[in-house]
Amino acid sequence: MLEYAKTILLKVSFDKILFEKELRKALRMLAPTELVELKEWCYQQFARLYRRILNRVFTQSTTA
Repeated sequence: MLEYAKTILLKVSFDKILFEKELRKALRMLAPTELVELKEWCYQQFARLYRRILNRVFTQSTTA
């Protein structure tokens, strides 16, 4: 599922609303160990464009 989530995020990265929606969906469907890897990958791939979204989504996912 991790590779699937990465593929989807790459495909929707042109739109910040879609990106955030798909990122939140990915967080719900992945195992905790996969979440760590997804977080690292997301920051490597998208921090320049979507750092604010990444910070918000990953912070909310750890506090929820």
